[in-house]
Amino acid sequence: MQEYPVKRGYYRDLPGSIARSLRDCFGVEPVRVGDHYQLSYGALRLLDAAPGKDGKTLVVHTESDIGAPDEVILDTNKRFRAFLDAVTGYSTKERVKRAKSVETE
Repeated sequence: MQEYPVKRGYYRDLPGSIARSLRDCFGVEPVRVGDHYQLSYGALRLLDAAPGKDGKTLVVHTESDIGAPDEVILDTNKRFRAFLDAVTGYSTKERVKRAKSVETE
């Protein structure tokens, strides 16, 4: 399970943003389970996304299909990164930089 900080202004409607971004990035309608949104796509057997307890983070749990072909894995990873970019407001580069700064504190 990973927790990603969400940029200020992006967490105003975080649940709606999660559902909308899953739909847009994966082209699949997510299933709502409580305050979680779940889907299965490509190399992901399960992607479960929900707002964090403080409402300012995104909590994501994934289960991978290890036997998926390489092109499916690459496509799935690209879509997953786009999903994180859309919901958190941070690019992949910014997320890595923030994660490194948290580790060194």
